[in-house]
Amino acid sequence: MADTRVQGGQAIRTFPFPVDLSVLGVGMQVGPMGAGRTWHAADAPLERVHRIDFHVVMLFDEGPVRHMIDFAEYEAQAGDLLWIRPGQVHRFSGTGDYRGTVLTMQPGFLPRATVEATGLYRYDLPPLLHPDDAQLTALRSSLAQLRREYEDTTTLPLSLHTSVLRHSLTAFLLRLAHLAASSAEAARRQADTTFTLFRDAVERGFATNHSVSAYADQLGYSRRTLVRAVRAATGETPKGYIDKRVILEAKRLLAHTEMPIGRVGAAVGFPDAANFSKFFHQHTEMTPAAFRAEL
Repeated sequence: MADTRVQGGQAIRTFPFPVDLSVLGVGMQVGPMGAGRTWHAADAPLERVHRIDFHVVMLFDEGPVRHMIDFAEYEAQAGDLLWIRPGQVHRFSGTGDYRGTVLTMQPGFLPRATVEATGLYRYDLPPLLHPDDAQLTALRSSLAQLRREYEDTTTLPLSLHTSVLRHSLTAFLLRLAHLAASSAEAARRQADTTFTLFRDAVERGFATNHSVSAYADQLGYSRRTLVRAVRAATGETPKGYIDKRVILEAKRLLAHTEMPIGRVGAAVGFPDAANFSKFFHQHTEMTPAAFRAEL
């Protein structure tokens, strides 16, 4: 039975782990995904926004595939992985596009120590992962071994079969967790580098250039990449960062020179004195003249 929760006036259904699809009813499932494959609950609205209360890891053999997780769109290519955690809102782009291997896991299937070691509930880690060739080979091998153990229901009693699955699953998840953590660190370093380049470019050009898109083009980044990097470093938007730098310079000139207000405006990129006064007032709630007089 799906749980229904209301957010923003609309119900978002939460679907439990499909135990009936799991071999012998164990708390995990691994196998191929794609059209005609039984790898999700029949009543799950895959192409509509919904939640799940279990983990899903998809390793793609083909791409690109677009998938929404927590209202952000991700595009996975062949060899990429998507890791969706319990409670996250997500939406499929069309199940026929999904080719590869899918692993689902019920919360509680692994002991607490393993949960902590593998970062199962690290919601700060990126859901889309791009392993290199060596990492991908190791992940495929580990996942294939897990699938063989999962499908082998005859050589061990259920209790031992379940124990072997837990160990094999742990081995795969440790590799996956390492990839996720290293990807997050690499993204942080990239964001730091991106912000540093943006900061230096603004320092050189704020007197004539107030355009976020122009800075993005100059640095060779997309506007979205620039927004993420600046927000991660400062908590504000690129436009907000530029405007603060312009205001700071205007305040310096108003306070420490006797330049006419019109010339101060021109010095920070506003040839029209009225536009400069309006901009300054919007950001300080004072006119340039009032700011200078107060000092």
